[in-house]
Amino acid sequence: MAGAMTAVGAASGTRAYLATRRFAWLTRKRLRVITVCLAVAALAVSATGLSGSSPAHQGAGAVPAQR
Repeated sequence: MAGAMTAVGAASGTRAYLATRRFAWLTRKRLRVITVCLAVAALAVSATGLSGSSPAHQGAGAVPAQR
């Protein structure tokens, strides 16, 4: 969940940066397409590439759980 929130936040920040720069080539239609692409890419990366946890570490001092 945190990975998805970070990815969408980064996409939103990138879109806001592009919108405030007022590049001549960046029309409203192109900005809309870029926004959709950024959102799709953010959700795809968060679903497949980011994980919220790290693998369990089995060090020499690890004690197995007792039941």
